[in-house]
Amino acid sequence: MTNSATNLATARATYQKIADNISQIMRGQSEATRHLLAALASGGHVLLEDYPGTGKTTLAKALAKSIDASFKRLQFTPDLLPSDILGVSIFNQRDQQFHFHEGPVFTNILLADEINRASPRTQSALLEAMGENQVSVEGERRNLPELFFVIATENPVEFRGTYPLPEAQMDRFAMQFTLGYVSPEEEVAVLTAQEHQHPIEELKSAVTLADVIALKRAVENIRISDELKRYVVDLVAATRKVSGVQLGASPRASLALMKTAQALALFEGADFVTPEQIQKLAVPVIAHRLVLEPQARFSGLTARSVVQDIVKKIKVPA
Repeated sequence: MTNSATNLATARATYQKIADNISQIMRGQSEATRHLLAALASGGHVLLEDYPGTGKTTLAKALAKSIDASFKRLQFTPDLLPSDILGVSIFNQRDQQFHFHEGPVFTNILLADEINRASPRTQSALLEAMGENQVSVEGERRNLPELFFVIATENPVEFRGTYPLPEAQMDRFAMQFTLGYVSPEEEVAVLTAQEHQHPIEELKSAVTLADVIALKRAVENIRISDELKRYVVDLVAATRKVSGVQLGASPRASLALMKTAQALALFEGADFVTPEQIQKLAVPVIAHRLVLEPQARFSGLTARSVVQDIVKKIKVPA
């Protein structure tokens, strides 16, 4: 085997170890796990939007425990301030100097639980961190770790005391997807597993931080042809021309779709991207970035259906 093939094989093994570890906790969520790991491996961030009790927080914690890396959870509330996320300088009487105390954002994996409960001012504190892997605090730029992954959750049915995420914030998430309810048989297995204690308490890390960084670098080496790059751009650009769509997807969506497709190709054992991988990820990568006109929403149009129609209509390169 060549050195490149060896690296790809090692990266696939890393993915499989994490996925197998998470599957011990998350029953019937293999597709959600694959989407989550595709975002992680491609350097993106994830927004989980689903009903209470479907396992959003558990999925994030299972991922964090599967990797020997730092993890912090931040419960978003209306009184949360930007300094509660980024950190603050505190004056030390002993040496008569200010010392910066890092906030929860200085970690490898950050769980932003119920992100839409914080004010827009506090939500915006994450924009720079998610977009540029750095934060600016008190006029000074501070870099975040090489692996910085945000998993945000929100409840789609409860609107009292919440603030909708602005378009700029939504655009920072590489993917947005739901978990949904599992089958009755799998739900029975969940009850059995938690009869005495939650199995996540016993979960051990399966890979190291270095393994995950190597996985991210291996994804960058997955080949994608110029024709498929154009296909990605055509899919995203088409959202800007659809009747009823007030704001289409940005070039950041094209980048996210390309990178997550590279990750999915690696997971599936290929060293190049195929149109099928792009099509599988089109909805979770693009749909949440679209803003529909009010009249279109009232008539039943959804962002998911817009993207699904575009995937059907845009010709796949030969």
